[in-house]
Amino acid sequence: MGNLKGSLQSISLTDVVQLLHVNKKTGELRVSNGKEKGILFVVDGEVLHAELGTLKGEGAAFETLEWERGEFEFFPVKVRPGGSIRRSVPDLLMEAARTSDSRRRFRSIFPSLEAVPWCTIEEPALTFGLKVFPEDRKAIPFFDGYRDFRQVMEHAELSEVTVLQAAQVLKEAGRLQVLLPAVSLRVLPLKTGFFKKGDHVEVAKAHEDRWKAMGPYSRGRLANLRIQWASGAAVEPVQFVAGLEEGSIAIPREFMQAWGLAETDSVAARPAP
Repeated sequence: MGNLKGSLQSISLTDVVQLLHVNKKTGELRVSNGKEKGILFVVDGEVLHAELGTLKGEGAAFETLEWERGEFEFFPVKVRPGGSIRRSVPDLLMEAARTSDSRRRFRSIFPSLEAVPWCTIEEPALTFGLKVFPEDRKAIPFFDGYRDFRQVMEHAELSEVTVLQAAQVLKEAGRLQVLLPAVSLRVLPLKTGFFKKGDHVEVAKAHEDRWKAMGPYSRGRLANLRIQWASGAAVEPVQFVAGLEEGSIAIPREFMQAWGLAETDSVAARPAP
């Protein structure tokens, strides 16, 4: 087998993985789909591990295998034995196909993975009388009103389908709300001085009022914001300022430099614990 590379519009990733399996190849299958990049680690034709951003294991493999556009290239390099995937390639591909169908169904219910799930009541009443699979139950403690679906997947180490399946059961029972608290804000340098330290960010008071109207943030003081930009995220103390433009966020220059942000760049912000 020569240098294996090409476009997913010419050959499916499933066919590429089957080809590597039949020829018992070892190496890294690197796949790019716009800004997203996934890697399947192959040993003697078996996929032993996968990574896609913060996702690892089967969840990363299933999502990458679903791509229909992008580029791929196989690098025949040494790969560490062992890993996070223990299915055979035929079983992995069959489960990936089943998962793809489930993912499409759940995405029609939860169209944005940036949405934040929040359980409106606590256990034991939360799941009383509901059929919740043991694996799905692992996701529920992370539906805290602060983590979005992607963070739940990462922190609970569960697949997208498992997390969304748990959310659907609770949502249908009227025991879970799905929030969209994030706002897009334009970066401004925070003005500091002798009496004003650059140890926090500032946003308009109107955002505090809006967030306090949402269930999980209605009790107590909103002390922190999760700030997310294209290449990273951070949680920082916040002060809400009357008169500040609603579309802006004031960030200390030291933070901007560390995060690689420039004035007028856009970030997303939402409450954080």
